[in-house]
Amino acid sequence: MDFENKDLQNDSFTEEVSLDSVSDETADCAAESTEAGAPRPLLEVKHLRKTFPLKTNLFGKVTQELVAVDDVSFVLNEGETLGIVGESGCGKTTLGRTILKLYPSNGGEIIFDGKDITNYKKSEMRSIRTDMQIIFQDPYSSLPPRSTVGDILSEPVLVHGIVPKEQVRDYVLDLMDKCGLRDYYYERYPHEFSGGQRQRICIARALSVNPKLVICDEPVSALDVSIQAQIINLLKELQRSLGLTYLFISHDLSVVKFISDKIGVMYLGSMMEFGRKEDIFGNPLHPYTKALFSAIPNPNPDVKMNRIVLKGDIPSPANPPKGCRFHTRCPHATERCKTEVPVYREYESGHFAACHLLEGDAQTEAEEYQENQD
Repeated sequence: MDFENKDLQNDSFTEEVSLDSVSDETADCAAESTEAGAPRPLLEVKHLRKTFPLKTNLFGKVTQELVAVDDVSFVLNEGETLGIVGESGCGKTTLGRTILKLYPSNGGEIIFDGKDITNYKKSEMRSIRTDMQIIFQDPYSSLPPRSTVGDILSEPVLVHGIVPKEQVRDYVLDLMDKCGLRDYYYERYPHEFSGGQRQRICIARALSVNPKLVICDEPVSALDVSIQAQIINLLKELQRSLGLTYLFISHDLSVVKFISDKIGVMYLGSMMEFGRKEDIFGNPLHPYTKALFSAIPNPNPDVKMNRIVLKGDIPSPANPPKGCRFHTRCPHATERCKTEVPVYREYESGHFAACHLLEGDAQTEAEEYQENQD
């Protein structure tokens, strides 16, 4: 999808891409680089884990659980956009909601703006709710049908005391203008708008409390292609003018490539690969990342696509496979992959992956194993 060639109200925006490395091992380095004038880490996630109970015994002890997010770590600097990609059901949305404390975590740490909020209670979270907001995937069900646009956007402003009560209407009208909404929409109801207009209302609602971090949970997946371009360009313009930081969740790789500075690839709740956009697209390391990128359609009919077709379905997160979680579908899997969990480590500057094939002579071992299998 070529967003840059769309003839829309927002044509092009300057991207300032940070080149800081991201991992638990480099968290201390990030703190040192801040002193040298580099972007300051706004969000640090360390070994985050989230499970949901499926079965309990007579005493209430969990006997079976669904692992939605498992050992995920990354650092997101101020002003950056981190794109999270992966197949449906890989834990992208759960990751975002756990970071926002909409779901309680089962392990790991969440450090936001220098504060460890991992064990914050609801009363403690209230003070930082204005700094963390979310744009939901479905603009049709995420807006209250019996409230006008003015009421929807005014309520968070009043609740959190963003501006004095007498200035709320002017504040909301100015916010609507920034998000491409006409002033006469103030008295209208959500059912009177198209999908793209509703998503603009959702964006305005998220920005109404002046957040630092906005989690965009597939904000354009329910929209037409031309409307997607408008919303993505709007998000980039707002980021540039307001200094926002995005965690952008999507399964559309073209959208993620356009808007993101860094990209994380998830599979079955785990982070398979992480790095700068240029590194991930220019030199993907993990077999799963390569398979995802091979599925991106090329508009040039003369270019032959080398599609990597993965066999089988994603295993159930309620019963994940032992060893590497991708080994049941990986064309290069070895016996080691079936028993040993790969270490998530840095293989290039700022480029991380979790794969046995990247370690020493593992590639030769994989080729020999495939020959024996054949």
